[in-house]
Amino acid sequence: MADSIIKDSVAATAFRRLVAHLQHRTDVQNIDLMGSAGFCRNCLADWIAEADGGLTKDEARAIIHGMPFGEWKDRHQSEATPEQIARMKESVAKNADNH
Repeated sequence: MADSIIKDSVAATAFRRLVAHLQHRTDVQNIDLMGSAGFCRNCLADWIAEADGGLTKDEARAIIHGMPFGEWKDRHQSEATPEQIARMKESVAKNADNH
């Protein structure tokens, strides 16, 4: 339904703002995004790669992270706790109804 309501130019502007926000908030772990929302920076990048058809997942992840994913991971990603992994699994399971 949102596709028919939001103009592409508005969606693009909001998307760029989301990407900038996620690049700024390196304190928020991907595992926590997964646990709360059922998606993370990597998911967003994968969706971009799928939609584009010409980007690899690594190229799309570099766009979303603002640097190669391995570098982002080394700088900002900590080891996931068992609690974070459990929340992520529970949250991701809810995605099945949306695909």
